[in-house]
Amino acid sequence: MSENTLNSAMRRMGFVKEEIGKDGKVRASSTMTAHGFRAMARTVLDEVLDFRPDYIEHQLAHAVRDPNGRAYNRTAHLPERRKMMQAWADYLDKLRAERNLVPMYGVT
Repeated sequence: MSENTLNSAMRRMGFVKEEIGKDGKVRASSTMTAHGFRAMARTVLDEVLDFRPDYIEHQLAHAVRDPNGRAYNRTAHLPERRKMMQAWADYLDKLRAERNLVPMYGVT
């Protein structure tokens, strides 16, 4: 799935504001993007939930940076990633239950 697919869905949900440029043309400016959500998740999983960066990078489907790692590392860390995703779901459920949410304009 393309990142643009998710960004289009976010536009339809109201995560975009329109601005008029100096040339008079209407421009759309996203308040949040699909990539922004991925970056937020990456940060929370590391700094708040204390998961290993290599598990997070696997989950985000990022390439291994070490040239030898690409050739020889066949790990998937599936059990650890399942625990990580459950911890992420529990974290989001806790935020919702506590009503510790930041309101975003345009979303009802």
